[in-house]
Amino acid sequence: MAGVATEESGVGRSEEGILSAQSSQSGEALAEWRSSEQVEKGTPSTSPPYWDTDDDDDDDEDGGPKPSELYGKRTWKIDKFSRMINKRELRSSVFDAGGYKWYILIYPQGCDACNHLSLFLCVANHDKLLPGWSHFAQFTIAVVNKDPKKSKYSDSLHRFRKEEHDWGWKKFMELSEVFDGFIDADTLIIKAQVQVIREKADRPFRCLDSQYRRELVRVHLTNVEQICRRFVEERRGKLGKLIEDNARWSSFCAFWLGIDQNARRRMSKEKMDVILKVVVKHFFIAKEVTSTLVMDSLYSGLKALEGPSKCKKGRTKVLDPDEMPAPIVSVDKDMFVLVDDVLLLLERAALEPLPPKDEKGPQYRTKDGNSGEDFNKDSIERDERRLTELGRRTVEIFVL
Repeated sequence: MAGVATEESGVGRSEEGILSAQSSQSGEALAEWRSSEQVEKGTPSTSPPYWDTDDDDDDDEDGGPKPSELYGKRTWKIDKFSRMINKRELRSSVFDAGGYKWYILIYPQGCDACNHLSLFLCVANHDKLLPGWSHFAQFTIAVVNKDPKKSKYSDSLHRFRKEEHDWGWKKFMELSEVFDGFIDADTLIIKAQVQVIREKADRPFRCLDSQYRRELVRVHLTNVEQICRRFVEERRGKLGKLIEDNARWSSFCAFWLGIDQNARRRMSKEKMDVILKVVVKHFFIAKEVTSTLVMDSLYSGLKALEGPSKCKKGRTKVLDPDEMPAPIVSVDKDMFVLVDDVLLLLERAALEPLPPKDEKGPQYRTKDGNSGEDFNKDSIERDERRLTELGRRTVEIFVL
């Protein structure tokens, strides 16, 4: 994928920084990121509710901060970079994100990697943190090119700890490459977005600020889709093999039909929290950058299963019931309930195809009319509907 740094990504540095560089907070609009046409025009978003806002989480009863309140960004302009390049390391001023203090650290000559620009996100004042302090954070760091399409981006998900308070890339990019369009008027610009993740181990949860989420969906949609499809297809394959094995299937059918109806009804329902804890454990993988998008997809799919009662008044659902396949699972208070006889649902689940794969692939992180589709209302809604449907199907198969 163009514009992404991948070499030796996700490593901690070995020593503390001792030098600092001039830095400045930029007032540029959010549209300078891999952003949406709506933001550039200053008009409100028209995306459906499950993906558009952070205030629709009706399960959040403890009044904790929402993803938008745990997000922050920083633009660092390093002036007179030609004079700074021989410094061992350069450090931005401190900025806030998610209630914590951060700074960007670079090694112009490389950290354990010669002739490379090494780049890290660091927790400020880590020495004052209490033992046991830790928080997941997803972050994106970019080195800006004069041609935005050629800017270098990289995303990471990391659990920051007192003893592991920095994370980044020893080989973010070759030093020779830095001088090929990345220096403008002897100034190097580095941008960071940081999203602190407020974890919930009991059910899929909203992870990301809505605008940051759209940016990441634009880039990582294909990977998220592969994760969900792989799980669903694997489980469907096992069901298919069971049904094709006449002896085993006949034995199971005889067992099921031999149970009285009250017992079948009891066995066709389960508490949501029992299943959703396992869902989170299965899909939220530490250091896997797409885990947050998968959680958001499963969260949206779960909301679709819960139905319009969970939507705020006056909002349109992401998935119109007329457009959805007949459900396999319904939600009754705090229970998942299979909507039909188990034998019929197992046969249907083994045969019912998933939606066609999305073939458009990753998109550039900047809006560019010559590089893929404009980040407009139609593309946003298409991606959101797709991820919600994938999340819904994944939760249903997990329940079944």
